[in-house]
Amino acid sequence: MTILKSMTRRALMGIAGAAMMTSMMPAASFAQDVTIPIIVKDTTSFYWQIVLAGARQAGKDLGVSVPELGAQSESDINGQISILENAVAGSPAAVVISPTEFKALGKPIDEAAKAVPIIGIDSGADSQAFTSFLTTDNVQGGRIAADGLAAAIKAATGKEEGEVAIITSLPGVGSLDQRREGFLDQMKTKYPGITVVVDRFADGQATTGLNMMTDLITANPNIVGVFASNLIMAQGVGQAIAENKLGDKIKVIGFDSDEKTVGFLKEGVLAGLVVQDPYRMGYDGVKTALAVSKGEKVETFVDTGANLVTQANMAEPKMDALLNPKVN
Repeated sequence: MTILKSMTRRALMGIAGAAMMTSMMPAASFAQDVTIPIIVKDTTSFYWQIVLAGARQAGKDLGVSVPELGAQSESDINGQISILENAVAGSPAAVVISPTEFKALGKPIDEAAKAVPIIGIDSGADSQAFTSFLTTDNVQGGRIAADGLAAAIKAATGKEEGEVAIITSLPGVGSLDQRREGFLDQMKTKYPGITVVVDRFADGQATTGLNMMTDLITANPNIVGVFASNLIMAQGVGQAIAENKLGDKIKVIGFDSDEKTVGFLKEGVLAGLVVQDPYRMGYDGVKTALAVSKGEKVETFVDTGANLVTQANMAEPKMDALLNPKVN
């Protein structure tokens, strides 16, 4: 009788344990089955590699699959649309995307959002379908660049005066248009002695930025400052300044950073870099997407911040962390 009771007890405990394991399995399997693709503008750019690194780490920390997708160039708009359509066709839990072009990505994002939640990062699109949007306040980023350029010109000449230029990587890109807007507005309202005499758009290639700046040096000998509003243009403009040894005469503020532009900053070729937090965009983008897929409430807009990095502050811990993110 004692043996029977003991066996019965063991059997009941085994059944209870099995039931507990069974109840736990769906949750464990859910975490492993969740797929959240992230689609960036250009998988070859260091900036977007930082975004992807953040997303990758979020995937590891949260136990979800994060396919890393994107075109080979920020100008490949149709390529990104196709990537988005294919990603949605795979029925993911949500999609994180940085749209390449404001107008062109509007309808594709509207359509995608009918099937899955869409989380936007970095750049906007002509769509109201984003469940949440994480980005730098790019208008404010443009203002920060204007303040930085005015300060650099004053440090070199003793006054906030002179002719300056702005070179935008591509037309129609939400984030770049906003930076340009903020820069032009800040210069007009805060620095009446500084005149923007050149306002040009490139084609998304660093060599074009180099050629445009080289031509600018010849055609506008009175130029004292330039705002190169993204990483690619900062690379090209910086190269032209370095080749002509004009770092003391023409002050340049770039946007975003990589090894090359940080080197230019150290050498005095560039006067400053407006640096975002792309790692956070990638990480929090995936984290937000997972929360949305679980039905949790999230913020509709998150400002991930921007800072002006100069030779004077680049060694500070906060700035150093932004300039040297972990990309692995």
